[in-house]
Amino acid sequence: MTSKSAAAAARATVYGYPRQGRDRELKKAVEGYWKGAVTAGALRRTAAGLRAATWRDLAAAGLHEVPTGDFSYYDHVLDTSVMVGAVPARHRAAFAADPLDGYFAMARGTQDVAPLEMTKWFDTNYHYLVPELGPDTAFTADPAKQLGELQEALALGLAARPVLVGPVTYLLLAKPAPGAPAGFDPLTLLDRLLPVYAEVLAALRAAGAEWVQLDEPALVQDRTPAELNAAARAYRDLGALTNRPKLLVASYFDRLGQALPVLAKAPVDGLALDFTGPAAANLDDLAAAGGLPGKRLVAGVVDGRNVWINDLTASLATLATLLGLAGRVDVAASSSLLHVPLDATAERDIDPQIARWLAFARQKTTEIVTLARGLTHGTAAITAELAANRADLASRAGSALTHDPAVRARTAAVTGDDARRSLPYAGRTAAQRARLGLPPLPTTTIGSFPQTTELRTARADLRAGRIGTDAYERRIEAEIREVVAFQEKTGLDVLVHGEPERNDMVQYFAERLTGYLATRHGWVQSYGTRYVRPPVLAGDVSRPEPMTVRWTAYAQSLTARPVKGMLTGPVTMLAWSFVRDDQPRAETARQVALALRDEVADLEAAGTAVIQVDEPALRETLPLRAAARPGYLDWATEAFRLTTGGVRPDTQIHTHMCYAEFGDILRAIDDLDADVISLEAARSHMQVAGELAGAGYPREVGPGVYDIHSPRVPGADEAAALLRRGLAAIPAERLWVNPDCGLKTRGWPEVRASLEHLVTAARTVREELPGSSS
Repeated sequence: MTSKSAAAAARATVYGYPRQGRDRELKKAVEGYWKGAVTAGALRRTAAGLRAATWRDLAAAGLHEVPTGDFSYYDHVLDTSVMVGAVPARHRAAFAADPLDGYFAMARGTQDVAPLEMTKWFDTNYHYLVPELGPDTAFTADPAKQLGELQEALALGLAARPVLVGPVTYLLLAKPAPGAPAGFDPLTLLDRLLPVYAEVLAALRAAGAEWVQLDEPALVQDRTPAELNAAARAYRDLGALTNRPKLLVASYFDRLGQALPVLAKAPVDGLALDFTGPAAANLDDLAAAGGLPGKRLVAGVVDGRNVWINDLTASLATLATLLGLAGRVDVAASSSLLHVPLDATAERDIDPQIARWLAFARQKTTEIVTLARGLTHGTAAITAELAANRADLASRAGSALTHDPAVRARTAAVTGDDARRSLPYAGRTAAQRARLGLPPLPTTTIGSFPQTTELRTARADLRAGRIGTDAYERRIEAEIREVVAFQEKTGLDVLVHGEPERNDMVQYFAERLTGYLATRHGWVQSYGTRYVRPPVLAGDVSRPEPMTVRWTAYAQSLTARPVKGMLTGPVTMLAWSFVRDDQPRAETARQVALALRDEVADLEAAGTAVIQVDEPALRETLPLRAAARPGYLDWATEAFRLTTGGVRPDTQIHTHMCYAEFGDILRAIDDLDADVISLEAARSHMQVAGELAGAGYPREVGPGVYDIHSPRVPGADEAAALLRRGLAAIPAERLWVNPDCGLKTRGWPEVRASLEHLVTAARTVREELPGSSS
């Protein structure tokens, strides 16, 4: 290893940290504020307390520099829109009257005003609020949040580095505002936006910031020469400012590629690069670009998105190589730790021999500090840590959990015929329509109904032993009866059982499949106050017994209308879990698909005529670089077809996707060979219907007409207007009517009203169809 003097400057830091608190205090405070039970002052005090506790913990763990500005009440991209004054016209009055309420209105909407569109943050399961920009957008600096949080950290005596979404990424993530000219590109606003960033940077410097981090993850995607030129211009201008702090430009999630030499040559003071997974190529690319002589390099060598322990020896080797490529090398995670749970030591139910393989945010922070110490003082300073790490890695590699001979033999025996329906779509439709007998524009929901306090209490009582299994199952049956009765009364055509027995669409199945581990406290933010507990996919996967058949069959016994069987697809089971990293994902997906195939077969044998296999994560898991996408889509679509390929022609297979940009995967959607696909479309005003029509998609489609991520209740006229837009692209014989997504996060009053309006809209538009009997 290099000399101690060469590594003397190594510091430990992170780009961001989980926001919610140990007991999800932020979620409870924000939702309390929405309900009127928590005042704005109390909400702000809770938030300030959580920030201070996080910073103190990070400093106590040994970090030399803590991030500020990464905390958010809802979303950091929305915070950026506020910082630059990009408040949509429809929200300005509310924002001016009360900035906090106006902020939440942009996120969630109100009964009268629609929220900003929401979509996935790159290839993660985090959702951000999409900025709306037009040629008339006038940016103004409002750095109050960023300044306030910096001052809080400095007051604690900590070295603090504000973290901002960079200007190029902000514009590349934006969409044209309603009414913007066709073809308008938000990136054309760069010269208008840069002076606002300059003003914010100057204010942060005046408040005591030595460094400011500008995150540019959009530059790890394939970018045009014009976009790369925009990045060069942005950092030429910001770097040339005289009244600014030192600038650290950060990227993560993949290699920078052609953008790396652009940023390396820019007059900024440092770069923060990801060196994990496919981004490990940044090392060779950085060397080819001539390195960063005289500049700071923050090396992301600890995986910020998965929960497996770091290979400390391998990371030290990477860091040692990087020492020769920069003026100073510091150590960090590959991305914000927002994407992992808080603390693995809280998981008392996981076998200690398996728990030793896991590293959540706190453990990753310790790994970063250990690596920085080893880089600074040599491996002799961390001998004990390296030995323990090697033992933990060996324990995982040799575990029986990771190698099940029966599972591996079954996956090896899969043939192409297993992933193929017995008839093509055109040969199946008549049989399905004859079996189902549905009207034009059939109505349905996506699967879940509200998860009430009573349901959550029943699950908690069962876990705590306060009620037995029989009493719990009677409670679930009562809920299913209520859900089925409501759907019949409302007039929905294809029903669901409502999923009252499910805590989460992935965790429920993970708890019933071998190879998965469930956590008690592994909460990760998905959007706003929506937190999920991704299971840990640690070993080979199989299905010991049926998982959903009992509840689906019970619901079907209550009605003559078809009840959908509801499953989560193999790609989403991977994407919304922390997936093992010791074998190709394609192999893991095939194992999960075969387990789900058994469930599909049992549902069909029980008489289920419609089976929905949800794949909302198909788009979000798409590799950020185009070159890697064909290989991913090949195994992802094969896994779906392997799940569903064994059913009869008259069994109708549905799938569902939501809150993503679907234009990139239209061919893959076709390759799934599902009979019906339902998609989010309400916030994007049926954009996806036109995209599917333009691509010649031949199957049935249900573009959503009810935005379930907003508390507002859409009127029947509003839903009918969206439905008519859908009909302009998709013929009536192939168009379904449904919400955007499942209803578990909504309350019963708004669900009842919204679904009644949805059915009314369908009936109204149905009567307008040519040949209608009205």
